[in-house]
Amino acid sequence: MTGVKRDFDAVAKTWDENPGRVKMAHDVATAIHDTVRLTKDMDVLDFGCGTGLLTLQLQPFVRSITGVDSSQGMIDILTAKVREQGLKNVTARHVDLDKGGVLEGQYDLVVSSMTLHHVPEIQPLIDRFATILKPSGILAIADLDCDEGKFHDSNEGIFHFGFDRCAMMKHFEKAGFENVRNRTAAIVAKPMPEGGSRTFTVFLMSGRKGGER
Repeated sequence: MTGVKRDFDAVAKTWDENPGRVKMAHDVATAIHDTVRLTKDMDVLDFGCGTGLLTLQLQPFVRSITGVDSSQGMIDILTAKVREQGLKNVTARHVDLDKGGVLEGQYDLVVSSMTLHHVPEIQPLIDRFATILKPSGILAIADLDCDEGKFHDSNEGIFHFGFDRCAMMKHFEKAGFENVRNRTAAIVAKPMPEGGSRTFTVFLMSGRKGGER
């Protein structure tokens, strides 16, 4: 685990070449579909969108989706995809919270996949998600169950070796989310350097913004 921020710009152009990464985005999108009723009147934010693997899977089912990422290289790839596919309801935005960037707008749904383990302090971010959600809006976060630092080939830029689901649920509840639920969204088998393979699980935690009706 290291506080050095990973250079995602350097890997943006080849990011989508990893079939496991593409499959995980598909599995997470399926879990979101099964958990949240996506409708054409929904405005969605995908935090840590990368090249838009999840963003573009949700795009056909919602009114608008905004992908934000701290890597300009990743945003450039998503912007090119949006242009090439002629999509009118997708916005790609570079937002680096570590450099003073601010999450803005009001959304019916905020999603984030495999991003929070790169974030040092989880509670302030989840609190911020609550402020940009509309009344009764939904937060859906996918990330690794506790992995002992074995999932990534390099732990550069990793602040959390996965998460305990009960602890993540408490983050949601502290931010005022209600009806907090979790499910397994993806199962990933990876070869280990010492030989053999290990199975890792990715959860989807969801909750509805409370206190407003």
